[in-house]
Amino acid sequence: MDHGTETGVSAGHGPAEHATAGRIPLAVVVVDREGLVSHWSRGARRLFGIPREGALGRPAVDLMPVSGALPEEHDTGPYGAYTAYDGLGPDLESSLDGRLSYPAAGRARLSVPDRDRADVLWWAYPLVGPGPERLLVLAADAGALHRQDEGVAVERIAPGFALHTDFPGAEELARRLPEILPSMSVGESARIVSQVLELGYPILEFSQNDRVPVTPDWGVPRRAERKARRERVARAVAAGQPVPQDVQDEAEDLEYAAVRERLEFLNEVSGKIGTSLDLARTIIEVSKAVVPRFTDVACTYLREQVVAGEGFPDGVPDTTTMWHRVALEHTDEPGRWEDVVPVGEAMPFPAETPFFQCMTTGEPVVIPRISEEMGHAIASQFDKRDIRPLITHRSMLIVPLKARQVVLGFMALMRHPERPEFNDMDRVTGAELAARAALVLDNARMYTYQENVAETLQDSMLPHIAPRMAGCDIATRYLPGTLLGRVGGDWFDSVKLPGARTALVVGDVMGHGLNSAAMMGQLRTAVQTMAALDLPPAQLLRNLDDLAQRLGDTYLATCLYAVYDPIASELHLANAGHIPPVIVRAEDGRSELLDLPTGAPIGVGGVPFESVRVPVAPGDRLVMCTDGLVEVRGEDIGVGLATLCESAAHPAASMDAACDTIIRALNTHGGRKDDVALLMARLNGIEPEDVAVRRLALDPVEVGRARAAVREQLHEWGLGTLACNAELMVSELVTNAVRHSHSRPVELRLVRGDTLLCEVDDDDHTLPTLLSAGADEESGRGLRVVSTLAREWGTSRTGAGKTVWFELTLPRAARR
Repeated sequence: MDHGTETGVSAGHGPAEHATAGRIPLAVVVVDREGLVSHWSRGARRLFGIPREGALGRPAVDLMPVSGALPEEHDTGPYGAYTAYDGLGPDLESSLDGRLSYPAAGRARLSVPDRDRADVLWWAYPLVGPGPERLLVLAADAGALHRQDEGVAVERIAPGFALHTDFPGAEELARRLPEILPSMSVGESARIVSQVLELGYPILEFSQNDRVPVTPDWGVPRRAERKARRERVARAVAAGQPVPQDVQDEAEDLEYAAVRERLEFLNEVSGKIGTSLDLARTIIEVSKAVVPRFTDVACTYLREQVVAGEGFPDGVPDTTTMWHRVALEHTDEPGRWEDVVPVGEAMPFPAETPFFQCMTTGEPVVIPRISEEMGHAIASQFDKRDIRPLITHRSMLIVPLKARQVVLGFMALMRHPERPEFNDMDRVTGAELAARAALVLDNARMYTYQENVAETLQDSMLPHIAPRMAGCDIATRYLPGTLLGRVGGDWFDSVKLPGARTALVVGDVMGHGLNSAAMMGQLRTAVQTMAALDLPPAQLLRNLDDLAQRLGDTYLATCLYAVYDPIASELHLANAGHIPPVIVRAEDGRSELLDLPTGAPIGVGGVPFESVRVPVAPGDRLVMCTDGLVEVRGEDIGVGLATLCESAAHPAASMDAACDTIIRALNTHGGRKDDVALLMARLNGIEPEDVAVRRLALDPVEVGRARAAVREQLHEWGLGTLACNAELMVSELVTNAVRHSHSRPVELRLVRGDTLLCEVDDDDHTLPTLLSAGADEESGRGLRVVSTLAREWGTSRTGAGKTVWFELTLPRAARR
């Protein structure tokens, strides 16, 4: 790598209107922690007149203009005398011997062998980190700059630092900065570049207002030029003649240029891959990045579990491991490869194949030319397809896609026979390329895996609510706040209650992630359990707050709990710090926020909750959501609530369409960070003629009257086909109620809706249980009969006792 090639100078930033352009040689010197020169570029040899072999390992202070305080005639050694010049910048000597820990720049004159006195500009960067380098010195010939800019009036030229690289083209300069560094690994050069950019990009100051960045421009010789130089060297050696010095220098250029091309290629590929965490997109990016510059064919295989976004067992792959062909890029005629080795195919590889060797050793495999015999062996793995014409006589490089000590897959790269064979340099380059690609693929794989886990967890925690409950239709939406945060603390729920009522719940645990989701799961389960006990809304929130206190004070949650009674046409609601719901009136389409006592969030403790009753009419809609839908950073929440009311009132063809309208109206800002839970219920109500209630005295004779009342009512509703089973089950439930009630009459209620609901209430608080009755036992068979014949059945406590209920499916002709 030649650090003495021409370095461009382009217009910088500043208020000056004119621009200066030119090219000057740039020298690069690296000093190690012992103060010795560890790198001396050819540019340094030309500028300071000292050959590379005479500089490496020598103290840096002996080789460069280190003392501005010396008189002009003072002789510092065989390489020149130095004087101060313009008093610009601190001594370079202070930087060379480690006395300065910050970047410095200056200007000095020196005498060099066989040259007039040189006017030198220099920049010194102290380096930190694990490497041996301590100081990076850049130097340029100011005289050369004068000569190139004769048409520009220059009062003075001084080196400086651009502390903020905000001048035009700064990103391009930063990308090319490694080109002025000595040949080293990508990691080492990146470390030095980051420090240089942080300390200040090297610039030239032409006046008090002009700041011009020093822009690297290597001008690497092209392949044809390098080939011509190699031929010149070969002819000289064949003729027994010494190789000219300029040709020797050019030979050095070849080695450096090859390394530089390799680094350029790897940097270019790295910039093209990993633009997203989408696994499929990443695979395509990797394939397209190497064809045709590095190879003519790139076929990528991944483990089956990687493609599926799943985990896989530790250990080395074996002959049973399935590999999916996930990408194929080539420069052959279209369809030639796709017809023979289609993307999507999965296959194992036998132990004797080079593919198996690569995936088990984790090392690249180079095959300079695929012979007829090897082509036949490889082709035998592809059932009923002859791939020999595609691979024979081509050079092949197989590189493992290995990340974090795990082989995720491999890439089979092939070149046309007329192209140079893969060599050791290509092997190293391919391995580095595959390592970078594998890391990106593994990140995408882990993201996909974690996303799948998060979605599964969230789906398991969010209920699958039936679209129809007694007297109401329900639609819901859940939106994660970010792609990386699909697990959150927002939830919604609906619970069937006695008396054909339905509990509707929306809650939000403050925070994000698995901990919030776990807390949400506990609270949601608690709400379901307490709702089944038919607790009043305010009492339920009180109990939920007590539970949160016992679970710990780490989390807070808001919750809105509403009970809809379709027979009484009433909502009974209580609020724990949640945003209020919206009610949309069917009569005139008007929407409004319900005025509820706000209450404190769940987990605060010691705060009372209040409930209110709101009359509703058939067709009214209730909209409940979490604050992620209406809150926008920097905007008053009132704006979001107003938009919620307006969008909720918008006519829609269905409940799902109504939910989508709300989401579209409130999700226009983009960049939403919070989760969103939305529940909408259309309150259809149950007409009085669809409800039949009968009170029964505590007398066994009432059991027969109950059967007769059921038979008569079902025939009146046109449900005579259900009468037989309904009579039998009612007989069992009423018998138990009459037997166990204390003083209050038993109530029998029939409700015709989407199903036939039958409820029997009494004042005994003991819930009946399903027993396994023996052949000789006289009791214990009643609930067994109900469990066998009913579509669904259950029990729940009420304030006065308990309710036992069952449902029967309506005949198809009677369904609404």
